[in-house]
Order: sequence, then structure tokens, then C-alpha cells
Amino acid sequence: MDEDYYKSIGFMCGLEIHQRLNTKEKLFCSCTSKPIDDDEKPEASITRYQRAVAGELGKIDAAAKIEEGKKKAYHYNVFKDNTCLVDIDEEPPHQMNGEALGIALSLAAAFKMHIFKELEPMRKEVVDGSNTSAFQRTTIVGLDGRIKVNGHDVLIPSMMLEEESAGIVSNGDDEAVFNTDRLGIPLVEIDTDPYIRSPAEAKDVASYIGMLLRITGKVQRGIGTIRQDVNVSIKGGARVEIKGFQDLGSMDRYIENEIERQRSLILVKGELAKIDWKPEFGNFEDLTDLFVGTSSRLIKASLEKNGSVIAVNVKGFKGYLGKEINPDRRLGSEVSDYAKLAGVKGLIHADEDLKSKYGLSDSEISAIRGRLNIKDDDSFIMVTAPKAKAEKALDYALGRIAYFAKGVPPETRSVYDDKLYTTRFMRPIAGGSRMYPETDAKPILVTEEMIKQAEESKPNLENAINELEDAIKDEALVKNLLLSPRYPLYKEISSSIDVDKKIIADILMQKFTEMKREGIDVDSMSDGTLKSIFEIYKEGKLTKRGIVQMVRAAAEESPSADKGDLYRIAEERKLRKLSKDELLGIVKEFKEKGSKNVLASIMKDHNIDVEAEELRDLLNNSKV
Repeated sequence: MDEDYYKSIGFMCGLEIHQRLNTKEKLFCSCTSKPIDDDEKPEASITRYQRAVAGELGKIDAAAKIEEGKKKAYHYNVFKDNTCLVDIDEEPPHQMNGEALGIALSLAAAFKMHIFKELEPMRKEVVDGSNTSAFQRTTIVGLDGRIKVNGHDVLIPSMMLEEESAGIVSNGDDEAVFNTDRLGIPLVEIDTDPYIRSPAEAKDVASYIGMLLRITGKVQRGIGTIRQDVNVSIKGGARVEIKGFQDLGSMDRYIENEIERQRSLILVKGELAKIDWKPEFGNFEDLTDLFVGTSSRLIKASLEKNGSVIAVNVKGFKGYLGKEINPDRRLGSEVSDYAKLAGVKGLIHADEDLKSKYGLSDSEISAIRGRLNIKDDDSFIMVTAPKAKAEKALDYALGRIAYFAKGVPPETRSVYDDKLYTTRFMRPIAGGSRMYPETDAKPILVTEEMIKQAEESKPNLENAINELEDAIKDEALVKNLLLSPRYPLYKEISSSIDVDKKIIADILMQKFTEMKREGIDVDSMSDGTLKSIFEIYKEGKLTKRGIVQMVRAAAEESPSADKGDLYRIAEERKLRKLSKDELLGIVKEFKEKGSKNVLASIMKDHNIDVEAEELRDLLNNSKV
């Protein structure tokens, strides 16, 4: 689709980029920002219950209220070097991390932002368990910035420096478990204005900002260290925030599907206006007695746990819940997602195949319809769970349907299917009501010297691209490298070891990708081991092909191998590059055999431990 199409549908799109900073310490304490090892055990665990409070505007945020209603117990794993009293909200925050502030100021300078002379930490209410305190500390660093992408000015209205949330371990109906090792790590949030012109441009803008962050060399790398959220709306729709992208390359596909979802819901609104539908909250029927001796495994399992079967007639709604609004997503899916806020697994509705999907018999279906007084144009929704929970779920479901009669609900959605590029309801969209002052942290004064240092250290993406293209001579490889979490490693290796930079980039990007497709866990390799492999290459003890095989061998055998281990692996696997004397002996041997094509014959047997170019030069210049 071209930009005229998106303009005609009133397309509006903005981004929120969240990037974890690579600092030694957390934002408001001296705990390490280094994540725990996979096998590290917690020192202790604490449990909290959270509730919503009014923000600075005197109102309670809708998203916070929904989370409070779940009444969950939140358990937090505490770790020796990664958690302190600040993290578990038993001690006031310390002074803001100066290293993190310096990085944030340099980014604000790169975005040409207005930087405040005094920064005011705020509390952003978060009642989903991801913070022990039920709030996140956040500070606006700069306003009114801009970047130029594809010749188009994109405004950056704000950038915040804030705390990372706790990492989710498990999430059940009644309780959730979090690790606190990443809680409080410095993080910048960069927001664009909503005037991105197309889904393709949204991807380009996200790529540009991601590359700018990478070239600082001061951001963490790895899965989850950068997150892109997209805000999308169209004419007649509403602002919807999409979270959870793991692959930037699919961002445009998700946006396109969100456009179609909103278009479908706008059509549903028009159709519902014709039937003048009104929800009948609380007018529920307890159908539990109809399922004594049922063959439905779902209902039988619920009844065995003292569950009930509660249902409601949705008058005039026949066929609507089965309407497809996205690939493999129906209106009933949207209603079911909302009902799950009550802690149920989902709901059953009349537009589904009740016999094959749920195992209901003809007599049970007939009894349901009779008890609910279902007419030809009516539908029904049904939930099996403990009675109070089931009734709450039906209230939520009816509220969701009622909103569809008004149009597209403004909400936050998460990635649902990364093959069909669809999303699902996560929570109501958060608003300004969740912000209030941080009374335990002092304001931060920004001096002229700090501004000067920010200007001097600000990243320049255009210069970085030009330098890389001069060194690598491959435009596509440069872009992929700048978007990759391996870019800081490339910078470290290329700046300390004098080898062809294109070889380094090719190994870290293309060869790594090929090996991952083969199932080789190259991501587990330590930076030190990779750096040592290139040092051995520089010493003349590996060929270009040998580098790849050494990476493969180290990943399989010893991902944290030191140089001594790597020398051993090279000898054992015959990866060591042959010396000039050894190569001369082989050339002499093949000539004595009368080989017609000595180069091809030798390379057939020694394609790993001999460089073809060196062998060619030797054959051309040697009197052997």
C-alpha cells in the first residue's frame, strides 16, 4: 500500500523504544546490572500484594484497577549481588546513577532535544507485579527532539530514563513469580510522535533508533534488552498499543493486521447499531445441573473442582461472535480475552462447534438453549469456573461486547501468534492517571558541563554508517550489523585486533546465522572466546575458513574456552593453519606425484588449514 492509502484511512502510528543501558550499577542503587547466571539460585523470596492508588490527577488508572482486581500474590526471588533493600522497597532510592544519566543526556543531544536544567523523578504506577513497589521510577530527560528518516522529519517528543521491571518466571491465575536481578537496571524510553506515515516507515524509524542506540556501545545486548511498542489507530478506531515484538522485521505485518482488526470492529459497530443491543449484566443462569454426568472433559474437570457452569443470553447476537476479524481470530476471541481478566481459562459461545470442540451432546445444547430462552437471532456465552469467578468473567465479557457497540476499544495488546502476526488483549491502555511525584528521590541539577559532555559524546549514526561502509564495502551487511546485538562485539574486536573488518562482520552476522540454523548454540559463546579466535587468526594460525570451524568447535565443546583451550582444539580437530614450511613440503609431495593441478589437489584435502590465495602465490613464486 502507498502512503496515500494510509492517509485516506486516517492512519496514525507512533513508537515507544525501550532500551536497557549497559552500566555497572542499577539506576538507584549500587547492585550490579549484570544478569544472573541461568543456574543461579535465589537467596530468598518475598511475597507482596498490590493495589491501585490515585495518581497526581486524583484518579485511579483503569489499567491499574484491572490488575488490582486479579488479587494475585506476587513472589519475588532475591539474589545476593543483584538485589538490595532498594529493589524490594524496604529502603529509599540512592542517588541516581551518574553513568546512566550521562548516556541518556548524550542520546538526548543526538535527538536535538531540549534538556531540562532540573530533572524530576516521578513514579509511574504499575500494578501487574513487575515492580515490588507497584510503581516504576521514571524521569523525563528531554523534550521536542527530531530525527530524519528517509528524508522525512520524525519528531521525538520525549525521552525518559527509568527503571527496568522484574523478570517474569511464571504467571498463574492466583500468583506470579518474578526474578529481581534485572529490576532497577537503567533503561531509556524513546517516544516518537504519532505521524509515522506507513507500516514500512514505522519499521524504518525503529531500525534507525535501534542503530543509533547500538553505536553508542553503551546499551545491553541480547533478547529482551530492547523492546519496541507500536501505537496504531485509524479513522473511526482508537489508539491501540502493541507490545512484545521479538523480530523488528515483522513489525509492519503486525501493524497491517491491527489496521484490519480495527476496520472489522468499525463494521461490527455499524451492524450492532441496527439491532440496538444492550448488555444484561448480572442476568445470568446457573446451568450446572444440566451437566451431571457430562462427557465434556472441560466441564467435567471444572465440576470436579467445585466449579459451576454460568451462562447468559446475548440477545440478537447470532453469528457475531463467530465473525473473523484477523487471521484465526474472531470476535469471540476478543471477548474471551477480556473474560480471562477474571482468572478463567476462557469462555464458550454459541457460534462455536460445541460438539467437536467441547464435547457437548445434542441434548445438552438443546437444554442450554431452552434454559436461556434462546430465540432464532440470539446467541449465548457460557463460563465454567467457581461461581463468583465465572459471573465476574461474564460481566467482563458483556462489558467488552458493549464497548464493541461503541467502536474500537483503546487498549494494550500483546503478540499472540508470531506466524499469523496477530495480537490479543492484554489490558486497558494506561493513561496519565498513573503518574505522581517521587518523594524519596531528590531532583537532579543538570550543569552546563554535563550538557557540554553530552554534546561531545553524542552518537552520530550517519558518520558510523559511512565509516562501516568504507571498511566493510557491503551496505546490507552494515545495516544488519548496526541492528544486531553483536555490533558492540564487532567494535571491540575490530578496534583491538588488526584484521580485515569485513571478515569480522561476515563471521558475526552471516556465518553465525548459518550455524544457528544448523542448531549450533553460538549465542552461548563468551565475548572473550570469540575475541581470542580472531587473535589466533591474526597470529597466522587459522585460515578464514578455519575461523568458522573454530567457532563451531568451541560452541560445541567449550563456549568459554581460553586461548590455551583454543590452541588445543585447533590441533585436535586439525584446524591449525599450516606453516609455510609445511605447505612447501605438501607442494613438493603433490608435484612429485605428478598432479596436473596442484592447487586444486591440495585445496581438496586442505581447504580448512590452507589459504587458497597464499597457496596460489607460493606456486607462482616457488621453485619447488
